[in-house]
Amino acid sequence: MNRTRFAPSPTGFLHLGHALAALYAEAAGEEMLVRVEDIDTTRCRPEFDAAIFEDLAWLGIRWTGPVWRQSERFDAYRAALAHLEDQSLLYPCFCTRKEIQAEIAGVDAAPHGPDGPLYPGTCRHLSTEERAEKLAADRPYALRIDMERAIAATARPLTFREHGVEIVSNPEQFGDAILARKETPTSYHLAVTVDDAAQGVTLVTRAEDLLPATHLHRLLQALLDLPTPDYRHFPLLKGADGKRLAKRDGAKSLRELRTEGVSPEDVRRQLGF
Repeated sequence: MNRTRFAPSPTGFLHLGHALAALYAEAAGEEMLVRVEDIDTTRCRPEFDAAIFEDLAWLGIRWTGPVWRQSERFDAYRAALAHLEDQSLLYPCFCTRKEIQAEIAGVDAAPHGPDGPLYPGTCRHLSTEERAEKLAADRPYALRIDMERAIAATARPLTFREHGVEIVSNPEQFGDAILARKETPTSYHLAVTVDDAAQGVTLVTRAEDLLPATHLHRLLQALLDLPTPDYRHFPLLKGADGKRLAKRDGAKSLRELRTEGVSPEDVRRQLGF
């Protein structure tokens, strides 16, 4: 039995891109879960959370079981971080964005990954005493994975299945990725990996822009002794300008379409469902 999930963030009202993700997950799984990814407490708002379920009800989408919220699962993420720390795979990074940009600018042909230039590893080389001193001073920090150590700790090659095709994982492309911050004990990458396993998700459906992230998630699954689901990434929904529909660019919300007289059937038909 395929168990999928629709996992929106309540940082704005749902638009057609979200509807596509929900409908795709619903069509692909015998069971579909709903998980609210609300770890970004500075941008998530209660009215957006409530609107998610109004829009899903309007679309006629049904899901299985209770709704999970990541903001209620920080202890699970802390436990995962502790497991990685026990393997000596994490280190605190005290660099500011400005300092990282300055160091990258001073390097010819700095390596790039899916999210841009890779972190140069400055704080990876701090001594135990230097780290302790900065922590005692209550400096802000991010917890980064030591990618070289992490890869050495796993049996290679790691693979995952994308649309039924086996793909060799290449987490190196992310460098020493951030897995948590001082004020928030998780990142997107850590939270979704832990939650998909905890909820028994067997098939992850999401937009193709997140396909590169799967390589990092596969590494975390291996390090945390978690199962690997199958994956199906679907093409991004784009506007007339050819750009991806996004909240930050003012994509028309489902509620706006509703007030204009668009029906759920219209939306399903437009999205191929």
